[in-house]
Parts: sequence; C-alpha cells; structure tokens
Amino acid sequence: MIIIAAPSGAGKSSFVARVTRDVPRLRDTVTYTTRAMRAGESEGQPYHFVSKEKFETLVKEDYFVEFAIVHGNLYGTPYYQIREAWDRNEVVIMDVDVQGAETFKRKFPNDAVSIFILPPSIEELRRRVAKRDGKIPADMEIRMTNAEKEIQRALEFDYRLVNDDFEKSYRQFKKIIEDLLQDG
Repeated sequence: MIIIAAPSGAGKSSFVARVTRDVPRLRDTVTYTTRAMRAGESEGQPYHFVSKEKFETLVKEDYFVEFAIVHGNLYGTPYYQIREAWDRNEVVIMDVDVQGAETFKRKFPNDAVSIFILPPSIEELRRRVAKRDGKIPADMEIRMTNAEKEIQRALEFDYRLVNDDFEKSYRQFKKIIEDLLQDG
C-alpha cells in the first residue's frame, strides 16, 4: 500500500485522483468522514459522508483500520476496501493525515510505503486553501497551525516531494509510484 500525506491544500487528493486514472493497478480507498460536503462533491466522491453518530457506531464495530480527528472532523479508512483491493491484486493508495500514516506504517510495517507532499511555503498553502474553498475557511488558522506541525514530521516518511509546480511535481510523484510498483 502507498500512503500519501500532506497538509490540507498541498495537493495530495489531486495527485491521488490523477495517478489512479493513469496507473490502473492502483486502487484508492474512499474514506468515511463527518465533515460537510463541499461544492462539487457527492456521496462516495471523494468521501462517504456520515453523521458523527454513524461514525462512532462504525468505530465500535472495528470497521476502520484507522480513524482520526482532523480539523475537528472524524475521518476513517475501512478495512474492507483494503482487503477487496488486495484480493484483486491491486495496490492500495490513499491520502491520509500524518496520524493515519503513522497508524498504517505500524499496522502494515512490511506493506506500507509513505510519501509526504510539501507545499512550497505556508503562504502558498494558505493561498491554495482559500482559493479551493472560494473563500477563507473559518478554520484557516487551525489548518495552518496543523500544517506547520505536519510539515515538521515530513522526515518520518519514506519519500518527500515539494508541490511547487503541479505538472512537474506530479511527474516526480508518478515516477516514485511506478518505481515502487516495479520493485514490489
């Protein structure tokens, strides 16, 4: 499995969405979340949107490989999607937060490879988050504080790359993944 982490707005979801189109053997998981849907999203794209009560029930049922609170919302990765992908001889790729990456590395020490995507700067990250949401999100300062903490943990990852130019950075990202698939 390939674990992708980055601060909110650094490009991890865009990289994963594109590489799963470009490399058919990769299978992205659909994370469950309690956060509200954004414009352009729908159930299952890019998340399963559930209530906090439903999420907590799933936690009690040991439904998730890992779950975490991120920016005040719950996110979790279900076991069944990983098992199904492996049964089809696919390689699981997922974007998670640094807590999730740590959990996957601990639970799957021989199977999980991690990539951290860095923004060129905190200022650029702030601009991207504001642009993505069409306005400055209410939790912008929490996101930026969390981003600085996450960036400090980048050295814990197997690979790191800076997303300063999407096309150039994506080519580097895809090359890392293609090399991993050849080796594994």
